[in-house]
Amino acid sequence: MKASTDRMLTRIKSIYLYIKEKECVTTNELVEEFAITQRTIQRDLNVLEYNDLVESPSRGKWVIKKRKK
Repeated sequence: MKASTDRMLTRIKSIYLYIKEKECVTTNELVEEFAITQRTIQRDLNVLEYNDLVESPSRGKWVIKKRKK
């Protein structure tokens, strides 16, 4: 795996765990916490959302997606 891909996956995992810990976060909060651009955070959130791991209940807010039992 490329080093850049490895960094991206590590960052996405960290973002997921941060949202899980905080329960609800804003996009801007993630930008500040991870010191990366708004566009990069949005790309990472899109990956998490595509994989049914997070959802946005309202514009700019993110939560962990509830699993169906």
